[in-house]
Amino acid sequence: MTQLTHTVPLLPLTTGVVLPGMVVPMALESEEAKAAAEAAGQAGGQLVLVPHVDGRYSPIGVLSEIVEVGALPGGSPAMVVQGLQRVAVGTGVPGTGRALWVQVDVVEEEEASEEARALAREYRAVLENILEVRGARQIAERLREVSEPAQVADLAGYSPDLSLSQKVKVLETTDLPARLRLVLGWARDTLADLSIRQQIRSSVEEGMEKTQREFLLRRQLEAIRKELGELGEGGEEGTPDAYRAQVAGRDLPEAVRVAVEREIGKLERTSEQSPEHGWIRTWLDTVLELPWGEESDDHLDLAEARRVLDADHDGLEDVKSRIVEHLAVRALQARRGLAPVRGRGSGAILALVGPPGVGKTSLGESVARALGRRFVRVALGGVHDEAEIRGHRRTYVGAQPGRLARALREAGTMNPVIVLDEVDKLGSDYRGDPSSALLEVLDPAQNHTFRDHYLEVELDLSKVLFLATANVAETIPGPLLDRMEVIRIDGYTEDEKLAIARHHLLGRQLERTALRPEEVEISDEALRVVSADYTREAGVRNLERELGRLLRKVATKLASGALDAPVQVDGPDVRSWLGRPRFFFEAADRTSVPGVATGLAVTGTGGDVLFIEATSMEGPEGLTLTGQLGDVMKESAEIALSYVRSHAEELGIAPEAFKGRRFHLHVPAGAVPKDGPSAGVTMTTALVSLLAGRPVRPVVGMTGEVTLQGRVLPIGGVKQKVLAAFRAGLRHVVLPVRNGPDLEDVPEAVRDALEFTLAESVGDVLDAALEPAGETPAELPLAS
Repeated sequence: MTQLTHTVPLLPLTTGVVLPGMVVPMALESEEAKAAAEAAGQAGGQLVLVPHVDGRYSPIGVLSEIVEVGALPGGSPAMVVQGLQRVAVGTGVPGTGRALWVQVDVVEEEEASEEARALAREYRAVLENILEVRGARQIAERLREVSEPAQVADLAGYSPDLSLSQKVKVLETTDLPARLRLVLGWARDTLADLSIRQQIRSSVEEGMEKTQREFLLRRQLEAIRKELGELGEGGEEGTPDAYRAQVAGRDLPEAVRVAVEREIGKLERTSEQSPEHGWIRTWLDTVLELPWGEESDDHLDLAEARRVLDADHDGLEDVKSRIVEHLAVRALQARRGLAPVRGRGSGAILALVGPPGVGKTSLGESVARALGRRFVRVALGGVHDEAEIRGHRRTYVGAQPGRLARALREAGTMNPVIVLDEVDKLGSDYRGDPSSALLEVLDPAQNHTFRDHYLEVELDLSKVLFLATANVAETIPGPLLDRMEVIRIDGYTEDEKLAIARHHLLGRQLERTALRPEEVEISDEALRVVSADYTREAGVRNLERELGRLLRKVATKLASGALDAPVQVDGPDVRSWLGRPRFFFEAADRTSVPGVATGLAVTGTGGDVLFIEATSMEGPEGLTLTGQLGDVMKESAEIALSYVRSHAEELGIAPEAFKGRRFHLHVPAGAVPKDGPSAGVTMTTALVSLLAGRPVRPVVGMTGEVTLQGRVLPIGGVKQKVLAAFRAGLRHVVLPVRNGPDLEDVPEAVRDALEFTLAESVGDVLDAALEPAGETPAELPLAS
């Protein structure tokens, strides 16, 4: 091979490759390009184009000739160059102008062999196929004019499918057969990729045509079968025949069956492209998913049911007795061959009303286990939309049945235990009143024909055992409360809390803290200290938290090696684990001066102790009330002051004590709203104590409404108030005489530990509450 040497300017290419035979335009944007073009004029219009990729120059370039110099449409200078020959780039040499001059040796193409010609023909054929797939048939025909194998191989420079590095590799491959094999392999890959894409596109188009054809044929087939009166016994899922097969195998009520068959008929007449087709299928699926005719068999063993209830919860005798009564009736019906009463008035609807943490919600699951029924919980707290209960009408997009229908679907039976949790916290706004929607659900005379807006068929809810839970009954609308059998859970005594902690809470917290029962021993005295000094609640939720805190501290000591198992925790040790007590008996300190009385109240968290303070000062006669008192409580204060003024002489108070004096009644915890008439006797006692200079006995708590004649009227929440007095350390409780029978609801252990005074008049209250006149401490400040 003969090599010729030329000295020409060099122009590096960073974005493309020019191969021999190619004619390409180039913009002269850089100074380097302009200098190379200017210098090319001194070299007979020739320059060498060398790829500059990834920071390196290719050792092979293309000797090119400038065909034309001009400007682009935007005015930028440009030139048209034609690749002539491959050259090997040598060393740089001095030259004129700013361009880089180099010596290049021409790489002569060897004579094409038979192998090269065969490869060239195959490569050209592959290129023609690629162009035909892309719709460039005219360009494919012009390829046939190129016959020289070297020229055919260098056509790869025009290919948009090759990357810059691939084109550089073509340039640097000087062996002709090797170059042809290289570009042929890449061309085959490109053709294969294009063929797959074309097959996919054809398959999609054929699939669309097939779907349309099948739809038309299916419509025609259905029309023919309808004319012949043929009905299939099943079919593809979602087809009318499949739904008819499901209906045939289900024990549906007659009205439901008619409604379903009517909707199946609509489904047949509705096009699959219509949105209504999907709505009808969704409705059919929803209705057929409901457990029509499916019921759980009740466990009629009363002793076993009682054992399950006692194992899960301590106390709560009223609820357990009511569940056992329900089972006893079912057992007698089964024993005497009587069918259970269905329909109107046969449902059981209980409302468990009590403070937080007494086990209302968990009791529902226990009841379901005792009865052998499925359990479903429906949370109603904060629900504002009536459609949550009755469902959305089918005209709305995304409509669905109400929570009760969904609960039955989830349970899989028509007689589950459904807990309606926090029914006292239902809201109402422009979307409706959910509590009004519950009137039908919780009415035993109506719920056997409950109609959901979405289903539009009657649901028999009379077989469901409803357990509603609430913290206070006062916020439940009267008509709704009237439909439920209210069972009050007023809280636990200290002995009951001790049993619950020992049997339930302690084991659960040991498991959560990864402790074994033999690693820590907590005595009964320690549990009592935690309950009395670190919690003061009707339930046991905070008690469980404190036990968990104590056990976590024990676990920390054991894990760090500071203590060895077993760890003993006794009563005196509790303070070292939990810190200072949070509660203590403060009635003695609060009532040590005249004018402070201890009352009893009921809140959303159970019973509580309420201190009422009274004082007087010079000023315009009248009464000031503070402590966020409601209207009823303010009226009670006015009644108390009027009674004391009108009966001052009987109470041993000088009439002059009221002249020029202004009285102030304050109920501490001013951030908490308070209302109700039951503080009347406490306010009266505080005023008499102030004016008579006789302190209230520190162990006495009282409650009751007072009249202007001094009568003490009955109040509610006696059990909760008595339990609160017992928890607070009081030992004498004054109640209205007409609340005497309510003491039967108080646990016997609490009744035995307290002294009760049943007052008929204010005089009875004062006799029990005030210290004797002769025993007033001299240092106590009297009324001024």
